[in-house]
Amino acid sequence: MTTDVRRSVEVAIVGGGLAGAALATHVARRGLAVVVLERSRHWRWHACGVFSSPAAVNELRSLGMADAVIASVARGIPAMRVETARRTVFRLTYGHDGKGAASGSAVGFDRRALDGALLDLATASGAEVLHGHTVQAIEAPVGRSEGSLTARGPSGITSIKARVIVGADGIRSIVARDVGVARPVRLGRRVGISWHISDPTGDEPHDARMVVLDGAYCGLAPVPGGRLNVGIVLSGRDRLRTLATRGAASVGAEILQEALALAPAPTPEPVPSAIDALVGAAPLGHRVTCRAGMGWALVGDAAGFLDPFTGEGLHRALVSARLAAHALGARSALQRDLSAYDRAMRERFRTKDAVSLIVQAFLARPRLFEYAARRLAGRDRSRETMGLVMGDLVPARRALDPRFIAALLAP
Repeated sequence: MTTDVRRSVEVAIVGGGLAGAALATHVARRGLAVVVLERSRHWRWHACGVFSSPAAVNELRSLGMADAVIASVARGIPAMRVETARRTVFRLTYGHDGKGAASGSAVGFDRRALDGALLDLATASGAEVLHGHTVQAIEAPVGRSEGSLTARGPSGITSIKARVIVGADGIRSIVARDVGVARPVRLGRRVGISWHISDPTGDEPHDARMVVLDGAYCGLAPVPGGRLNVGIVLSGRDRLRTLATRGAASVGAEILQEALALAPAPTPEPVPSAIDALVGAAPLGHRVTCRAGMGWALVGDAAGFLDPFTGEGLHRALVSARLAAHALGARSALQRDLSAYDRAMRERFRTKDAVSLIVQAFLARPRLFEYAARRLAGRDRSRETMGLVMGDLVPARRALDPRFIAALLAP
């Protein structure tokens, strides 16, 4: 092993996923020297968000991604159909019942293509990206001193000094751990399973589906390449016990079959086979006491992750990157006290988090969720407002307005 002590950089970003690449693009364009350390040498499928409202597409455009690139990595989705085991159905259209990624509709992303395009954008903007570098430890800046991190790479151990260290390294963030802000999530045990199957419609536009079952829910999102992304979350005690005894592949296939059987045109057995690796995620959540301090910050899932049901993770990751870059400033005035970023994130998402927690409370009580689902199915204005709120297209406070709650829940 060799040791390569690199020159100091102004910003070191741990993690080259969506949030890390977006932040690197913003920061490099502001004239700051930035390096991104990505542990994978080559992209591989992992449990991650693929569905988003038009809000994520708007953020990609503001980042400078061309419409032609967006169209190549995203597939338009007219609406999200939320369905229950008791066959209650309602559609969330996010304010637009469009058919293409450029038309304002929801989208399903090819994450391999999207993540690669974002890293290419970061590199083109002047960021340095180091693949195959696993960060082993960090030392956050103290006072006026630089921080440092140590990573194991293809050529040995690399040491990097940085004025600011940013964690974009997901729900098991080493940055959050080493600065002492990581906390366990409060929602109880949840396990996620995800893979892709072939889409019988090819690339024809059609709704995504979110099927709420007892003790689990299953999302089916169309993505480019004639595929459906399958995302399953298990939370019920019986489901988790079955997972422990029979394994993820068996349980995943069983739940997928339950979801397909509830479709308007049920898919006959056998269950469509997986066309990539089945991957899992547990624990399915991440909480932090704060997102930034002197010389460090957290973006994307590292800054806190609640649950994928609302489909907000992609948009939030891109917003966190934009807000963190704004707090950092430019080379002429690099800010090291990033508490302004933490305040901005709290202000931006405090109310949305409250709404998401309410949704989780309903999900944990099937009868209560069924009651709300039936009212959303029959009350157009309430359903439209909920779609816009969950899609981050209007302020989340609308869903907490007593008049909205009364209109939704009144018999």
